[in-house]
Amino acid sequence: MYHQSTVIITIFAFILTMVLIFIRPKNMNEAIPATIGAILVFISGSVSMVDLLDIGSKVTGAAITIIATIVMAIVLESFGFFSWTAALMLKISKGSGIRLFWNTLLLCFLMTLFFNNDGSILITTPILILILNNLKLKNRQKIPFLLSGALIATASSAPIGVSNIVNLIALKIIGMDLYLQTEMMFVPGVLGLLFLSYLLFLVFKKDIPKEIRFHSFSIPLQKNRPYHPLQQGSESLFNQQKKLMINMLIFVFIVRISLFVASFIGISVSLVAVCGSVILLIWRWIYLKVNPKDVVGKIPWHILIFAFSMYVIIYGLHNIGLSNLLLTYLKPIVSDSLLHASITMGVITAFLSNIFNNHPALMISTLALTDMGLGSLLTKTVYLSNIIGSDIGSLILPIGTLATLLWMHILKTNKIKITWLDYMKITFVVIPPTLVFTLFSLYLWLLLVFVK
Repeated sequence: MYHQSTVIITIFAFILTMVLIFIRPKNMNEAIPATIGAILVFISGSVSMVDLLDIGSKVTGAAITIIATIVMAIVLESFGFFSWTAALMLKISKGSGIRLFWNTLLLCFLMTLFFNNDGSILITTPILILILNNLKLKNRQKIPFLLSGALIATASSAPIGVSNIVNLIALKIIGMDLYLQTEMMFVPGVLGLLFLSYLLFLVFKKDIPKEIRFHSFSIPLQKNRPYHPLQQGSESLFNQQKKLMINMLIFVFIVRISLFVASFIGISVSLVAVCGSVILLIWRWIYLKVNPKDVVGKIPWHILIFAFSMYVIIYGLHNIGLSNLLLTYLKPIVSDSLLHASITMGVITAFLSNIFNNHPALMISTLALTDMGLGSLLTKTVYLSNIIGSDIGSLILPIGTLATLLWMHILKTNKIKITWLDYMKITFVVIPPTLVFTLFSLYLWLLLVFVK
C-alpha cells in the first residue's frame, strides 16, 4: 500500500496533465505537461526506477516506428507528393462535390494506413483547406469535408496497430504480434469505417455542393508552375510527376507490408521502419540534392517524450490501484462470454477516452487487462475491443484524441470556424452506432474465424 500523499500527488499529476493538454495555454506542446506530470509521479514514489526501465522497453520501439513513418511523410512532402495528391483528387472528382467528398474519405483512410493517424491529420487537413478555400466554398460547405476527413483519418488507425502509437504500446504490453492483430482486426475495423462513412454521407448530404467550380483554383505542383484542371498545359505537368509519385507510393506500400512480415518472423518492426525512412532520405538526397540534415529539425521528437511521460503517469495510477478497481468490477462481466468481452470493454474504453483522452484510457484499460488472468482468445478480444473504443469511440468529444485536438488547432490557425457544438452535433449521431456496430462486427468475425 502506498502512503496517502503518494496517492494524492499521483492523481493530482494526472489531472493537471490532462487539463493542460486540453487547454494548451499559449499553444503549449503536449509533451510539456506530460513531462511535468511524469516528474511529479516519479517524485511521489508511485513509480520506481525499475518501472521506468520497463516503461522504456515498451514505449521506445513504438515511438521510433511512428517517428520513422513521419520522416517518410516529410520526405514525400519534399517531392511535392501532397500537392500532387490534391491535384489528383480534383481531377478524378470531375466537378462533382459528391465525388470530392468520397475521395476525401478515401484519401484520409489511405494516409492513415500508409502513415499514422496524427500524420494523416497533419497531411490531409492542409490539403483539404487548400482545395476548399480555392473553390470558394462557404464555411457550412467546408464542414462536411473537413470534419468527415478528420473522423475517418483518426478512426482508420483501428484496423492496423502500426497506425497509432498507443495501439503499438498496448500491443507490446499484451505480447501480441502485429500480424495477428491485423488478421483479427482488419475486417471488422474496415466494416466499421464503411459504416461510419455512410452515416457521415447521410448526415452531410444536404450540405455537400453538387457541383464544384474551378474558376480560380490552382495547386502549386512546381515552383511557378501551378496545376489547374481547365488550364492548357497543366495536364502535361501533372502527368510528368505521375510516374515518380506512383513509384514512391509503391515503395511506401512495400515498407508497410514489410512491417507485418517483420512482426510475423520476429524481426524488430521499428528497425524495418527506420530502414525504410533512411532509404527514402537517400533517394531524396540523390534526386533533389537535399541534405537529410533538414529532416532532423522537422521530426517531432516530442512524441518520444510524450509517450514515455504519459506511460509513467498511467503506470503510477496503475500502481496505486486504479487498474485493480477496474479489474474488480469488469472481470466478472468480461470473462462471462466473448460477446460481453467485445462490447463491454470497448464501450468503457470509449467512455474513459472521451473524459481522459484515449492515450491514458487505452493504457489503463490494457494494464487492467493484463491482470485479469483471461484465456488467450478472451485476452486478445478485450485488447481489440479496447482499440476500437480508443480509436473510434473516443471521437465523440474533440478532447478524446490528440489527433482531433491537433485538427481543431489547424482549423483555428487557418481561420476556419468549426465549434465544439458543430463537432458534437455530428459525432453524437454517428460515433455511438459506429462503435457498437464495429464491436459487434469484431465479435462475429472472431466467432466465425477464430473460435474452434
